[in-house]
Amino acid sequence: MGLSVSDRLALADLVHRYAAAVDDQKLDAALGLFAEDAELVLPEPPDVLTPVGRHRGPAAIGAALAAVTNVGRTHHSIDSQVYTPDSNPDLAQGRIAATAHHWSRRQDGVTDLVWYLRYDDEYLRTESGWLIVRRALTIDAIETRPARRLR
Repeated sequence: MGLSVSDRLALADLVHRYAAAVDDQKLDAALGLFAEDAELVLPEPPDVLTPVGRHRGPAAIGAALAAVTNVGRTHHSIDSQVYTPDSNPDLAQGRIAATAHHWSRRQDGVTDLVWYLRYDDEYLRTESGWLIVRRALTIDAIETRPARRLR
C-alpha cells in the first residue's frame, strides 16, 4: 500500500522544517525532528563526498549540526522529494535532492560554498507525527563562487 496524501504532505513538511531550522541556526528545532535513537551520517568534504561519519543520538547529532554555526549563513533549497512506503505503515523512506549554500565572510569578500546534495532518509511515524530515524547525506558536487553581499 502506498503513502497517503496526508503522509506525503507531513513528510514534505518535516523535510522543509529541517531545512528552515538549519538555515535559521535553530539547532534545537532541527534536533527535535529526529527520533531519540536516530542516526545522522555525514560526508567529510571536500575529500569524501559519501556518508561516512556516523552520529547517533541527540548529543552526537546536535554536535554535528552545530557545524552550521561556523558559517555566516546557509540556505537550503529542496529540489525534489520522493517518498516510498515501507511494509510497516509506520515507516517510510525518502530521497531528497537539495542545493545548500554556505556563505562565509573572508578578507577578500563573501564566498558561497554550494553543495548539490542528496539526503537518503528513513522516517518513523510517532504519536506526535513523522520523525527522522536516519539521514545520510551525499554530496554530488561542490562549487565555490564569490557572492556580492551577505545579510
